[in-house]
Amino acid sequence: MSNLNNKIKNIKELHKGDFISLYDLEYKNKLNQDKHWSVATRKDKEALEEFYLKNKEDKVDAVCIVAYHIKYKKLVIIKQFRVPINDYLYELPAGLVDKEDKDIIQAVKRELKEETGLNLLDINENYTMEKAYLSPGMTDESIALVFCTCDGELNKDNLEDDEDIEAMLISQDRANDILKSKEKMDVKAFLMLQNFALLGEKLFL
Repeated sequence: MSNLNNKIKNIKELHKGDFISLYDLEYKNKLNQDKHWSVATRKDKEALEEFYLKNKEDKVDAVCIVAYHIKYKKLVIIKQFRVPINDYLYELPAGLVDKEDKDIIQAVKRELKEETGLNLLDINENYTMEKAYLSPGMTDESIALVFCTCDGELNKDNLEDDEDIEAMLISQDRANDILKSKEKMDVKAFLMLQNFALLGEKLFL
């Protein structure tokens, strides 16, 4: 990251949470005016200072898993209760990258097993995006969007206490039905259901 792009001048902690914190960023706009922006982040202040003030590359926060079950020829989708919207919605399996993870593959293997009970087989590096941003108007959170194949049987044996998740295997026809249902869904799930409905197994070749 170039110093020429470094417009943030100061960071102030507004609220520190267990998983998400809120900071005020003081920055210069294109007219060289002093402005402030609130950002939600999973990083601590030290990591933010490294990123914003010292222009060091930040690590990816989470993995989002686009998994294809090779035995059943279906896309892996979950339906999860999300407190901020007070409802269930369709999503892709996902989870945070832990500090102990040596790479994103370790995080993908753990989160896929935890949320669905399925086993990671292979990762398609040609389709995988190592870092993408989710809602850059309000958060710096980034994900690795990982395409992979898996096997095994769905189960809830590894869910954490606060995870209210139903995992499912979706055929092309069922993907079309979900898209037509207008049920609530995460935008990443929508795009993958749309592509799977159109391309099927070709999405993973």
